Amino acid sequence: MAEVLPTAAAVRAALAEVADRADAIHLQRFFKTGPSEYGEGDVFIGVRVPVTRSIAKRFAALPLDEIDMLLDSAVHEDRLAALIILNARFDKATKPRTLDLDGQAAMVQLYLAAVRRGRVNNWDLVDVSAENIIGPWLLDRPRELLFELARADSLWERRVALLSTFAFIKAGDASSTFELCERLLDDRRDLIQKALGWMLREVGKRVDERLLTGFLDKHAARMGRTALSYATERLDPAVRVHYREL
Repeated sequence: MAEVLPTAAAVRAALAEVADRADAIHLQRFFKTGPSEYGEGDVFIGVRVPVTRSIAKRFAALPLDEIDMLLDSAVHEDRLAALIILNARFDKATKPRTLDLDGQAAMVQLYLAAVRRGRVNNWDLVDVSAENIIGPWLLDRPRELLFELARADSLWERRVALLSTFAFIKAGDASSTFELCERLLDDRRDLIQKALGWMLREVGKRVDERLLTGFLDKHAARMGRTALSYATERLDPAVRVHYREL
């Protein structure tokens, strides 16, 4: 008997089955879905992240074309589940025993297409995926893609560029993080400010605090208050005051 593969419709049904109206109202407020807010028009059905992850695990074999269909859902939790499944698929394709470079390339292209058509369109969707897909893919490859994303009009593409470098930071490489941060210093969108400061803070935490302070010596006076606050969060109080007074 042929194996019956899961479908996007089955994932949507599983999520809808555990949806909670009260949680949906809370999540729509939390993720700023009102008029003129960054998540304007996004739809939540009220499934918390741990539950979404557990459902995504049940559908680990979801084919790529069905993942792509799920990413086109109007429901936020559907898109989150699709990205969690894609993360797991990509990670498996990087392991020595299951290494699949063609599969990785196909998943990167699927992901980028979804980003560019506006389906990875809130900070949690970016943060759960960029460092797990684009980051590992570019770790040992040219990184011009990140600078293309950083030049995009879309807030989410710019955030994908920054968050992808988290994978590099975890590998001890801060170079692309610094290059992107220099290019995005004047971007005052709140979610870029927070991502920029967060990645700089992680450089200080995971790579070398002296690299962070060297960057701040050059650029702190130009940085937005939010980015600088995030970047200096782990520094000694007197050092934080010094940079914030610049």
